[in-house]
Amino acid sequence: MRLKADLKRKWMVLGVGVICLAFTLTMSAQVQTSTTTTSEQPTVDNHVESGEVVAVSGNDLVVKMSDGSLRHVANVPESARVMVDGQELGIHDLKPGMKLQRTITTTTTPKTIKTVQSVTGKVWFVNPPNSVILTLADGKNQSFKIPKNQKFNVNGQMTDAWGLKKGMKISATKVVEVPVVEVSQTRSVTGEMPPPPPPPPADVPILVVEEEVVPVQVAQAPAELPHTGSPLPLIGLLGLMLMASSVGLRVAGKTR
Repeated sequence: MRLKADLKRKWMVLGVGVICLAFTLTMSAQVQTSTTTTSEQPTVDNHVESGEVVAVSGNDLVVKMSDGSLRHVANVPESARVMVDGQELGIHDLKPGMKLQRTITTTTTPKTIKTVQSVTGKVWFVNPPNSVILTLADGKNQSFKIPKNQKFNVNGQMTDAWGLKKGMKISATKVVEVPVVEVSQTRSVTGEMPPPPPPPPADVPILVVEEEVVPVQVAQAPAELPHTGSPLPLIGLLGLMLMASSVGLRVAGKTR
């Protein structure tokens, strides 16, 4: 029994909440709201950065910037594209030596959001200068907080909260203008292929040093004695040697 009573009480609370919500929505529907946005002349700023690919490892990129500093770009997404010679290249297509240029375009647009709220009803109760309760067209009463310096139109005459009386039919309009700045950025990256390697050097002719051979004259012994020579002195010398030997042998024999 107690469980049934608790369930019944919960359903009643829920039902009251739904009724209150519907009542609030009905009252809110009596307030007409319109919002307009006006834009001013936007300003565009282009920032250009350039560098040269130093290394590519997986999805990590190292670029040497134009000022000489090294920039490490980690986890480059697979969807990132570089336009090179009319082709879209991904991170894995980049090679050391490629020139990259990134252009960041920032567009700043000043805007004004204007919100107009209007309501028409009959004064049921007023507490100047803070609030007023109006009876709206559907017969429901709704309380409104009166903004500072708010004016009300009563039969074509403008008055403030102190001029309101019960039973007056009034209309009020609240205008709120909020300035905002909308900033958007677009980024584009272009590149250039590294320059081709220099061509091999042309064939250089080899200088051949020719040595001049100077002939050397070598004296050669004559094959034959000149006709002026004679073998007689040699024969005489041999005879003398034989005679000396004979004499020597004789002296040696006598001595023994």
